[in-house]
Amino acid sequence: MTALKLAEQSLQESEYRFQQLFEQAADPILLLDAKGFVDCNQAAINLFGFSSKGQLCSLHLAQVSPQFQPDGQMSLHKINKAVEQAVDKGSYKYEWIFQRQGDQNFWTEVTLTLIPYKQESILHCVVRDISERKATQMAIEQKSQELEQALQDLQQAQLQIIQNEKMSALGNLVAGVAHEINNPIGFIAASLEQVKPVMADITEHLKLYQNSLPNPDQQILKHAQEIDLDYALKDVPEIIDSMLIACERLKNISISLRTFSRADQDYKVPFNLSEGIDSTLLILKHRLKGNHKCPVIQVITEYGELPKVECYPGKLNQVFMNILANAIDALEESNSQESFGNGTKAKQIVVKTSVENNYAKISIADTGKGMSEEVKQKIFNHLFTTKAVGKGTGLGLAIARQIVEEKHGGEITVNSTPGRGSEFVITLPI
Repeated sequence: MTALKLAEQSLQESEYRFQQLFEQAADPILLLDAKGFVDCNQAAINLFGFSSKGQLCSLHLAQVSPQFQPDGQMSLHKINKAVEQAVDKGSYKYEWIFQRQGDQNFWTEVTLTLIPYKQESILHCVVRDISERKATQMAIEQKSQELEQALQDLQQAQLQIIQNEKMSALGNLVAGVAHEINNPIGFIAASLEQVKPVMADITEHLKLYQNSLPNPDQQILKHAQEIDLDYALKDVPEIIDSMLIACERLKNISISLRTFSRADQDYKVPFNLSEGIDSTLLILKHRLKGNHKCPVIQVITEYGELPKVECYPGKLNQVFMNILANAIDALEESNSQESFGNGTKAKQIVVKTSVENNYAKISIADTGKGMSEEVKQKIFNHLFTTKAVGKGTGLGLAIARQIVEEKHGGEITVNSTPGRGSEFVITLPI
């Protein structure tokens, strides 16, 4: 036997062994070239749900790969990358979705190797079904996402409870103060109303004495001069009137405090939005007077002819409180970047109300530093805040949006430009 025949026999035996290993391999194996499937083993036929090798090998890769998009770009890019890696490293492993006969998709792990075959190079693909592993992995990921979302919801709920408790405590405090000052104010006002005619009678009686005694002695004249009798007779009624006006003012303050602190019913009630805004401004009045952080903040109110709106008053007052308090914070922060008293802009908050297309519109604008587009996109997100640690929870505006949109079917938006202030616009159905 010549050397050539020995070589041919050895090659035939090698090819036979390869074919046997290929056919009997437990793992599904596909051989592919640029045109499509070249060959496959029985395990691959079984995996794809066919009855013969010819059925599978007659198909193009795209016919068993739902990952191919209409333009083919996504999958072709992935395949080209896999081939490049296999050429560079000798072997490359990646995940791929195939489709069985009957249109059932399944996940696989493909090990791609470039091998010589009949004087050319083809792709040797070992395909393993990892559908169960993938399903478990996806289930774990989904559960992880659900747990993460549940944790975020719990944190948000805890912060909302804290915020609601703060507002409730403030409301109870304000209601208590209003109740406590109501009785003494009423007593003082009633007493002054009684004193006023009495003082008028005493004054009239004194004038009768003066008419009946046109020439009083020196002692009476001296005493009248010492007490400045003419001034007292003229000023005392004015003092009483001023005190009555002050009592009326305190009474109005008490009403405003009760308006702010009123508890919500389980149903909506008609409410004057302007009164709610005024009561909130009253609560924040101490922050508008000016301090070492900021000069006096001027509040301009331009109320339109609004009808009463069916709403939850306490909840809307909470919205007004959050927005107005943020406006004051913004003005104080912008002032810290300027020389005190020499700011380039007036410190103002402008509140406007109007009716548009059967909606009540409330605009609250400040002349603060404004915000960037990035901040505007996140301003209503839970836990997002631009304030320093300990000064903000990132919950106030998120709660405000929830109250306006979910509780009242309205809308809250923000308009802002860096350096030009911010405007929050609330619209509520009438």
